Amino acid sequence: MSRPQLLSGRMWLSLAAPLLVLLGLVAMAQRQGSDQLQALPAILVGIGLVISAVVGRRRRRHRLLMALRSSRADRSESDSAR
Repeated sequence: MSRPQLLSGRMWLSLAAPLLVLLGLVAMAQRQGSDQLQALPAILVGIGLVISAVVGRRRRRHRLLMALRSSRADRSESDSAR
C-alpha cells in the first residue's frame, strides 16, 4: 500500500465513529414517534467508539510521558555518577 492511500484509509477510519453518530442523529430526526428508537443503537455505538478512542489515546500519551520522564531521570543519574 502506498503512503497516500494509507493516510487516506486512516483518515476515513478515524471519521467512522463520528459519522456513525451523525448518521444516527439524522435518522432519528427523520423518524417520528417510537421509530426514533431504531436510530439509538447507532448513536450509542458511535459515542462508545469515540470515548474508547479518547481514553486509549490518553493512556498511550501518559505511558509515553512516563517513559520520557524515566529516560530523562536515568540519563541525569548516569551523568551525575561521572
